[in-house]
Amino acid sequence: MFVNQIGIDLGTVNVLVYVRGRGIVLHEPSLVALSLADQRIVALGEEAKAMLGRTPENIEVMRPMRDGVIADYMVTEAMLRYFIVKVCGRLQLMFGVKPDIAISVPVGVTSVEERAVHDAAIAAGGRSAHLVPEPFAAALGAGLPIHTPTGNMVVDIGGGASEAAVVSMNGMVVSSSVRVAGLKIDEAIMTYIRKKFNLMIGEQTAEDIKIQIGSALPMEEEMALEVRGRDQVGGLPRTIRVTSNEITEAISEPVAAISAVVRTVLEKTPPELASDIIDRGMVLVGGGANLRNIDRYLTKDTGVPCYVAENPMACVAIGAGRTLEQLEMLKKSMPQL
Repeated sequence: MFVNQIGIDLGTVNVLVYVRGRGIVLHEPSLVALSLADQRIVALGEEAKAMLGRTPENIEVMRPMRDGVIADYMVTEAMLRYFIVKVCGRLQLMFGVKPDIAISVPVGVTSVEERAVHDAAIAAGGRSAHLVPEPFAAALGAGLPIHTPTGNMVVDIGGGASEAAVVSMNGMVVSSSVRVAGLKIDEAIMTYIRKKFNLMIGEQTAEDIKIQIGSALPMEEEMALEVRGRDQVGGLPRTIRVTSNEITEAISEPVAAISAVVRTVLEKTPPELASDIIDRGMVLVGGGANLRNIDRYLTKDTGVPCYVAENPMACVAIGAGRTLEQLEMLKKSMPQL
């Protein structure tokens, strides 16, 4: 079976690939391990993630995407090629059967950044590349009725950026984004633990803390976790105990910044659509939607009901794939397509 249409969520932290008729077929970290001596790629995806924070001096593990846009073009192209070959198979590409690709881009990217994503997708083996704004793809992937004249609000909390948009009649009416998301939450946890406990921890440990006991609001039943790191004063390994309420305090700033973007979009929304959103609520997608109580936090802060989509991490990739299935209809309202 040749793969003809694929939707790609090219994120700062993860890459997800959707294949028409098969659903999500690939979910890997957008990480690349490079040999510094000759700039050779040593590992990609899961293999590179296993090396994060554990490599010798001559190998660097890097994210070729930063804040949702390409930071290193050559490495991003190589990473995309690796994932496309993994999904389509080397044999299909050798026979010249190239897939049509729909790839997500954050709102507010420059035309230069858009061109870089488009060119990287073509260079990596795509026959054609269509750029889809992330909140639009997320709304489509979450199953919202975007073709109707009603207002649908979607909030996409990714790894590098958080975006909010109101979608109606196959187009985005209002949108806004902030480059604060999952990675900034991890950084806030690292900073808090360093300042409060004099303990240095890595990105991976901070992410584990966020997943296991992180919460946007204080929890009724407080959770605790033992955290291992390096003592900042003595330099030796040490273990401390951290509670969920301490992590809530640690991440309060980035969570407030995400909420501010949602409020900005709500303030700009036309009154007719605003009444629809109050009735229907807003949908949370992206990896950040899995943070405990983030939906309750946004409901409390904005007064608009908020709920998490089914399988929030996959929504953008699914929506990008579905864009190709409805391309002719969507082309009229989406200039990037």
